[in-house]
Amino acid sequence: MGVGGNDGMFTVTLTKKEIVAAALPLQGHWLPLSNLDLLLPPLDVGVLLCYNRKHIISSSLSNASFGSMVGALKRGLAEALVYYYAFSGEVVANSSGEPEIFCNNRGVDFFEAFADIELQHLNLFKPDEIIEAKLVPEKKAGVLAVQATELKCGSLVVGCSFDHRIADAYSVNMFLVSWAETTQSKPISVLPCFRRSLLNPRRPGHFDPCLSNLYVPISSMAPPKEPGDQDNGDHLISRIYHIKSEDLNRLQLLASSNGTNMTKLESFSAFLWQKIAKYADKDDDGGRKTSKMGIVVDGRSRLNEDEDVGKKKRMGTYFGNVLSIPYGRQRVDYLTENPLSWVAKEVHGFLETAVTKEHFLGLIDWVEAHRPEPAVAKIYCNESHDGPAFVVSSGQRFPVTKVNFGWGSPVFGSYHFPWGGNSGYVMPMPSPVGNGDWLVYMRLFAKQMDFVETEAQNLLRPLTYDYLMSG
Repeated sequence: MGVGGNDGMFTVTLTKKEIVAAALPLQGHWLPLSNLDLLLPPLDVGVLLCYNRKHIISSSLSNASFGSMVGALKRGLAEALVYYYAFSGEVVANSSGEPEIFCNNRGVDFFEAFADIELQHLNLFKPDEIIEAKLVPEKKAGVLAVQATELKCGSLVVGCSFDHRIADAYSVNMFLVSWAETTQSKPISVLPCFRRSLLNPRRPGHFDPCLSNLYVPISSMAPPKEPGDQDNGDHLISRIYHIKSEDLNRLQLLASSNGTNMTKLESFSAFLWQKIAKYADKDDDGGRKTSKMGIVVDGRSRLNEDEDVGKKKRMGTYFGNVLSIPYGRQRVDYLTENPLSWVAKEVHGFLETAVTKEHFLGLIDWVEAHRPEPAVAKIYCNESHDGPAFVVSSGQRFPVTKVNFGWGSPVFGSYHFPWGGNSGYVMPMPSPVGNGDWLVYMRLFAKQMDFVETEAQNLLRPLTYDYLMSG
């Protein structure tokens, strides 16, 4: 397959495919999805990890060939799947038509490939050109697919694609670290917990009616637009930027000027909301439209409130989805005419309602009241008559420096969310340079992206290989 890089087209050639199953026999069983898992639409998420040949040859495996590294990856994966057996199963429908995991040790499709391009020439700034079905495999079966690609310079790229209904980023982060540990023949430092009873609904259940403003049955939603269906021919594209730590600090200071100490995530989210609203305000009636922004909240620490030590430990290693996506809605002209601190206060306000134990317990009960009717976050399918909408998901726990399979940490790592909704998706992650900078994965409509990049060129800098080597 040919894809565009900084130096033109390059070809990725698949050389081998096999199935890697858990190293020990597993008794087949069915693992139900939790109520919070059931809020996720069928969506495959990608992870990309790039290992520089210079680091490989300076590691303890200085003579490692591509074949020996792939062999180590497969052995480590087989060991990790003993503990992360959900990734070795299949998603099937139960008698109610709801998805569940058949833990049959079907295994993980593992692809080997060669790309005739050097790492320094990969266009990491434009991940759509190099990731989907290229360096990250298309998952056609099972829950997880993996691809190891040797580049022309001897560097190694590890790409994964997983079913988001089965795992959130927190769970995948645990798995990646464990896989790295087993590949180095180290004991797993964190054992995953699959105890679904931790997220059981209450009897009787009860929830705040406002949850029906955040989540809706899929049957009541208009179908998401397909790529190219926008009236103006616009479509979602992905870009990756880096933000310097000193710029983040200045942005946080500016967002906190109303007397409330905002987090860096709240400050950046408010800044981006304001810029995207400014793009919408260019239209004649844009100012009167409303724009929505959601922020993904992890509920593990919230559900741990007032719990005993044992439950806190289990919840802290829980494997699955423990997410909510609260969002704010505001008129475009209000977002653009008010200072950043005002917008940040709006962000802080809608987040406050979702960072509680009761919010997540109520969300579990809300899903139970609507089963088996599937539901989804309302912001995922933005109504066409509304203004722009997007979701920010903090990837600050992405353990990019810990995914060391024995040949050094990756020089680059990122998630890739090619979701099919009508809203954008943004994920800030720690920079592998390790100096407090951020990498920011952004998936917005192309015209929005161009406008934001121009408006924020002093903050959002296109990711380059030279930047990654600066550390």
